[in-house]
Amino acid sequence: MTESVRIAAWNVNSLKVRLPQVLKWLQDQEKVKKPIDALCLQELKLTDDKYPHQELEDAGYVSLAAGQKTYNGVAIIVRKASLAPIASDASTTFLKPIRNIPGNVDEQQRILAASIPFAGMQPIRLVSAYFPNGQSPESDKFAYKLAWLQALESWLKDELSQNNQLALLGDFNIAPTDADVYDPSKWVGQNLVSPEERKAFQQLLELGLTDSFRMFEQAPKSYSWWDYRMMGFRRNAGMRIDHILLSEALKDRCMASLIDKEPRTWEQPSDHTPVIAEIKKA
Repeated sequence: MTESVRIAAWNVNSLKVRLPQVLKWLQDQEKVKKPIDALCLQELKLTDDKYPHQELEDAGYVSLAAGQKTYNGVAIIVRKASLAPIASDASTTFLKPIRNIPGNVDEQQRILAASIPFAGMQPIRLVSAYFPNGQSPESDKFAYKLAWLQALESWLKDELSQNNQLALLGDFNIAPTDADVYDPSKWVGQNLVSPEERKAFQQLLELGLTDSFRMFEQAPKSYSWWDYRMMGFRRNAGMRIDHILLSEALKDRCMASLIDKEPRTWEQPSDHTPVIAEIKKA
């Protein structure tokens, strides 16, 4: 069997509510599929002191989190059994950690980065990201989103120059093309699909990143988010706004990229579902 690591992203829309689902999903992957070696979470919606480090530790995972009350918040969860022997605790697992975009003053917790020393390979730089929603193109929140995207691009350019194995994972709140939207005509003029946002997404790709999902043949109408309202999931009225972008070195070893819709079928689910990429060890 080819040795690989599986990395994933999931906007859980409140970790306090969804912790049992996160643990169930990780355990299900471990038992019947392949383990998730690292999971990047978004929208924790809890402060650092409320983060469930112990529960995850008991399940075999070590975490790094950047929390915030009520809104936002990101985390990186790593399977302890997947780590190199040198990694014994959080300080030796999450190397060169960064919280928020350096030089970009922002109280909202949207970025967490660390290099992870997986066994049998050079560390992978993981960036767990929760992009601003933007609300609407006429709003101040949209202007904030565009400024944030510009700051992200500038910082990632520097990160890529220092880390050839880098993955940007999370809820981007951008559907890159009309193929990522259930009904493009209904979204004309709205955020998530605006020309400005799609241009910003393309500029991330031009840094040397690749949309892992589009590296492989995928079923049409594949989405990662469905509105709670109007039976969005049942009608598959969704959007693909959760992504895993890979640097050139990781892209060349990417074996698969997929969306796991199953957690969206569970009781009291997040409106997002996990996205996964599998990387062959060098």
